[in-house]
Amino acid sequence: MRWIAALTVAIGLTGPVLAEGFTAGQRAEIVEVLRRALREDPSILRDALTALEEADTRDRAEARRAAIAANAAALFRDAADPIKGNPNGDVTIVEFFDVRCGFCKQLHPAMDALVRRDPNVRVVLKDLPVLGPNSVLAARALLASHRQGRYAAFYDALLALRVEPVEPVLRQQAERVGLDWTRLRRDMDDPAIARRIEANLRLAQTLGIEGTPALVIGETLVPGAVDLPALERLVAEARGAARR
Repeated sequence: MRWIAALTVAIGLTGPVLAEGFTAGQRAEIVEVLRRALREDPSILRDALTALEEADTRDRAEARRAAIAANAAALFRDAADPIKGNPNGDVTIVEFFDVRCGFCKQLHPAMDALVRRDPNVRVVLKDLPVLGPNSVLAARALLASHRQGRYAAFYDALLALRVEPVEPVLRQQAERVGLDWTRLRRDMDDPAIARRIEANLRLAQTLGIEGTPALVIGETLVPGAVDLPALERLVAEARGAARR
């Protein structure tokens, strides 16, 4: 019935035609009106389907906004989350990422530039290892590095990698940024690290995130990599909405 409703809107039928509980005669009349309209102007179907797709897009966006609001504490205010940029910034970006994700690597320079250019941006980093065992291994190492206060430096190093983050590579990069590898390797096996990753995965699922990278900026979920001008526009919109 959804496509019938969309068609009736597209050809300007309102009131009783859109009411529920049609009689058999009313339904037959509606179908005949639709058939006649489509014969006279086939573009009506295209417009109706476009309207339906737009309505679905609006519904999904509203559902995502509701999910973001319902999970605001876990997204924006979890004290255990690693932070880049200004910890007290007036706009928070939550970044879900996988260090092996090519699009995350593509996004990384734009995010770095944004943080340098806008001193009031706060970036919350959510490890989301969805690309296999090496992604999980790297996420465990990253989260363990947070305990030594070197998460941001290690994150930058791993996002710059063009090789697999297998354990020898992780050790090399960890020592390069000043991490104690023995301590890091021990902390990687802490069950609390695994629980942290599981919590990020559940949160992403709740928000309807289907891949990495994904950004939450204000009330907006942004899937995929975007460039610096787009990031600056989204931050400006979030900042403006917060002031209203």
